[in-house]
Parts: sequence; C-alpha cells; structure tokens
Amino acid sequence: MITCLTEGETWMDESPNVPVSDHFAQNIDYLQQELRVEESFDVIHHKLEYAGRKFGLFFIDGFAKDDMMLHIMRRFSQLAPSDIRKDTIETLVRTFIPYIEVETTEDLEEVIKQVLSGQAAFIVEGCGQAILVDVRTYPSRSPEEPDIERVVRGPRDGFVETLIFNTALIRRRVRDRSLTMKYLQVGQRSKTDVVLSYIENIADPELVQRLEEKIKSISVDGLSMGEKTLEEFIFGRNMNPYPMVRYTERGDTCGVHLMEGHVLIIVDGSPSVMICPSTFWHHVQHAEEYRQKPVVGAFLRWVRFAAIFASLFVLPIWYILATNPGYLPERWQFIGANDVGQLSLFWQFLLAEIGVEVLRMAAIHTPNALATALGLVAAILIGETAVEVGLFTSEVILYLAIAVIGNYATPSYELGLANRIFRIIFLIAAGLFGVYGLLLAFAFWFILLASTKTLNTPYLWPLIPFNARAMYEVLVRSPIPLQNKRPSVLNTKDASRP
Repeated sequence: MITCLTEGETWMDESPNVPVSDHFAQNIDYLQQELRVEESFDVIHHKLEYAGRKFGLFFIDGFAKDDMMLHIMRRFSQLAPSDIRKDTIETLVRTFIPYIEVETTEDLEEVIKQVLSGQAAFIVEGCGQAILVDVRTYPSRSPEEPDIERVVRGPRDGFVETLIFNTALIRRRVRDRSLTMKYLQVGQRSKTDVVLSYIENIADPELVQRLEEKIKSISVDGLSMGEKTLEEFIFGRNMNPYPMVRYTERGDTCGVHLMEGHVLIIVDGSPSVMICPSTFWHHVQHAEEYRQKPVVGAFLRWVRFAAIFASLFVLPIWYILATNPGYLPERWQFIGANDVGQLSLFWQFLLAEIGVEVLRMAAIHTPNALATALGLVAAILIGETAVEVGLFTSEVILYLAIAVIGNYATPSYELGLANRIFRIIFLIAAGLFGVYGLLLAFAFWFILLASTKTLNTPYLWPLIPFNARAMYEVLVRSPIPLQNKRPSVLNTKDASRP
C-alpha cells in the first residue's frame, strides 16, 4: 500500500524507497500528488489506453522531444492485447519503444527524480515497474568562443550551460577508453547534475576518491550559484581571496589537463569547468602560448608575467618612491610627482582604485548599446576633468592605468580580482607605515601563498617546494615533444607521456 505525504511534508534524499504497486490507481495518485500535477502547469500527466490497458505518462513540458514522444505513442497504438500478455514491461522496452536510452525502475521516488530531471515516465496497469525514457532536450545556446579565453589561432567552440554538450566536447578531444565521467547529484531540492571527469589510468585514485566523498557529503537545498557554490563546499570557507580552483570554458584546455592527471568537475547549468587541483602558476598560463612557436610562446608568457607583476607592485612601489625622493638617484627623480595636487597621493590612489572598480561594475551592467557612451563619460570625467580640477595628478592616472592594464592581461579573472585586493592592501600598508609597512605586507602576501594548499597540493609548487624541471616548464614554454613527464605533484599512475 502506498502512503502519500500530508500537506507540508516533502521527500528528501534520505526518503525510503516507494515501490511501484500493482494497483495502477495508487501509483497514479501518488505521482500526481508528489509532482503537484494540479498546481504546476508544466508537469504533464496524460491518461492513455493501449491494447486494453491503462497507461499513465508523466513528463515536464519543455524538456521532452515532441516528435520522439509522438513516435513512441504511435507505436503503442499498434499494440494488440496478445503482444503484452506476458512480460509486459520487458516486451515494451525491447520491442515497442524505438529509442536508445530506456530503463525501468521499481521505485516511485526514482520516477519522481527522473521526471523532474527531464525524463518521461510510463506507468502501466498491472505492472510493478515503471518505464523511464530519456527524451529530454534542454534549451541551450550554440557553442561559441569564450570571451575571456580567446586565441588568435585555435578552436572557437566553448562550453555551454548543458552538461551533456560539455561532456561531448571533452570526449571529442580525449578518446581514451579509460576517460571516466562519474555522475553525481547535489542538492536535496535542486538535484543538480555534477560530473567528475578523469582518465582512470592516469589520475591519482586518492584525489578522485577525496573529491567524490566531498561532493557526496554536501548537504544543501541547491547550488544557488552553480559551480561557485560547489567550490566553496569542497575547498572550505576562508578569507584567502586567491582562487583554489582553475575555471575554463575551453574543451582543449580540459583535454590537456586531463592528460596531465587533473580531475575535472562539470556542473549542469554552468559553462565553466573546474580543474583540480590547481596552483598559482595554472592561473597565469593561457592557451595562446601553446598556439604559437615555443620562442613566441615563451615571450608571451614573460610579457604576461611582467603585466601581472605591474598590476600588483607598480602602484605601491611608485608611491614609496614618490613620497621618499631620497631613495632615487638624481637621474631618476622624474619618477616622482611634480605637483601633488589638492589631495595627498595616498587618497588619490584609493579614490582612483574605487573609481576603477565602480567603472568595471558599471561596464558589466551596461547594455552594449550604451557601452561607448560609458567609456566617453569615464574618459572625460575621470581622465581629463579630474586632472584639471586638481583631484588627481597625471602620474597617478598613468600608473593606475598601467596597473589596471596588467590586471586585464591576467588570464584568470579570479586571480586578477585577488591581485587587485592585495594591491590595495599594499597601498594602505605603504601609506600608513612607509617602506617597512610595504615590506611586511609583501612578506605576509608571500607567506600566505606559500602556506596555501589545494587538495594537499602546495599552491606555489614548483617554486615551493622547489622542483627545477617543473619550474623551468613554468618559466619557459618548451616544445611539446620535450614535455614527456607529467607533473610529479599530481601523483599520477603513469608518470610518463608516451
């Protein structure tokens, strides 16, 4: 006998199994109540009858492929009573449902979960099993090149918000038979699909097990912010602004990291894939470096390193030199500000930093049609007018522009935001305590990075602990044929690359 829930009660993941009953009406009543068929317009229940038997069809409007559902129902209409007299469910699945992804279940709770995930469910009179047909199709956009990971030469396809499309893009590039896509679900209410992807013959089994256990242990209603919420559960809640995981929207980048021994976490509804584990140096590399000759790639990498260094250190170092002219030789005296203006340099930098952040947020929320107007207003008000009225000096605008450009040249958006926070910390330390305060802030920053670990991987590896070969690969983009070893820090099963 099936017991329906009273009003206000809900079934969670820990709910016991509810077997499919031989009593057709009880199954239908249970599913109608639990799926809220009467209250929700998009939950569809069709009352059907084929070969003298009653059928109940449940699906979510907008997920099911209409043409395939019509084809299945047309086949059912050709049934004769003798066709399904024995082994009804097996006969229907093997003979009369012209579809690839078909399964059966004896649990009504599983039926509810799969219907809400997009599958269609058939309840057949007199049968203790339900038929699940995976006819879902999700609203999706076409794969296109990610905005923040553009390359001059290379593929233009990027991940989208549909999980199955993203796994297919990865499979397209890695055709290894041991490439594993482990399916999980997170969220007692959202039932968000999550996939752990790794090459079983390469990846560290302990790393895979640790990630799987962390994901399975998550107890939450739903992943409100998708992959970012999942990241916070996996890596903990701390005040370190530096990213613990690398995000990418490129299939080729995922393929390279899989073959190195990394594990990918793919979340349905997000175009970003998480690469685990990641170090500081993963966030300063870009696919463009590997799309050019090794010498050109090394040159691009060093230019990028210089830009990241400038985004962090140019402003605080210039502030110390401008406020302490005695630190400079006579021929370098031009570095300081000729006219400080109405505000001190410290307050000018803080106001300018806040202004840049406001402009960045305004640019994100501004429609494309108004973006040009926003740029003109920003250039006139913050650039020319602010200097003319004495709010900022020309040098402050110049060096702030260098730091901002360095931020934009940082491949990882998350790393750029973290560097921006520490740039402000360096400025405050320099403004309050001078050169000694700046040195202490530098030391704190370095110790923080050196002591950070992601999934037991040192964040500054291969600098700390030092690995000469791996550090050489970080500093110089060597030719691919010479990269015949996988990173030792990943503890891969197969350390060599044939």
